[in-house]
Amino acid sequence: MRLNEVTYTDAKPVDGYGPGFFRVGGQVFDGAVLVLPTGVKPWGGYDDIAALSNADIDVVFVGTGADVAHVPATFREPLEDAGLGVEAMASPAACRTYNVLLSEGRRVALALLPV
Repeated sequence: MRLNEVTYTDAKPVDGYGPGFFRVGGQVFDGAVLVLPTGVKPWGGYDDIAALSNADIDVVFVGTGADVAHVPATFREPLEDAGLGVEAMASPAACRTYNVLLSEGRRVALALLPV
């Protein structure tokens, strides 16, 4: 078996998560977080779309918590109208998917609600 070391650009991978927190790039963040190519910051939930609208990304993975849930149209539609893909999934799955695509050099972001 051949093993390849994964290297990331300036964007940080999700290292772990647990009840009410996420560890991104070795740093722990409590509550909902927004993971962008430019850094990690607290996320205000579905009413907070401004940072995503201005980000240089192609798709945002929305972690809806422990279980998959529908993303409100008031959040999804403005992002889709701006040409962004919006993919909702449970937060653990969103973290894994984000890390894989980030390792491939894709322009992705994460909006995560805690598990």
